[in-house]
Amino acid sequence: MNSRFGETSKFSFPTESDEPAEEIILSVYQALKAKGHDPIMQIVGYLISGDPTYITSYNNARSLIRRLERDEILEELVRFYVSEHERK
Repeated sequence: MNSRFGETSKFSFPTESDEPAEEIILSVYQALKAKGHDPIMQIVGYLISGDPTYITSYNNARSLIRRLERDEILEELVRFYVSEHERK
């Protein structure tokens, strides 16, 4: 039997973008908003499906978001959510 059974494994991955995930997410959000879309729903659609057509090509938003892996975006969102709620 594996002696490490029950231990938590650490998950990590290399990042491909020089631009911080926060900046990319905010740029994509602003581009979606500028085009009259519901940015939250569009980004969620992209994260669930992986389909880049949920993201507008306006202001290069689709290319920007594809610089990040979806798990990197989720990691950034969870990190922000938790840090904001820890402040309360």
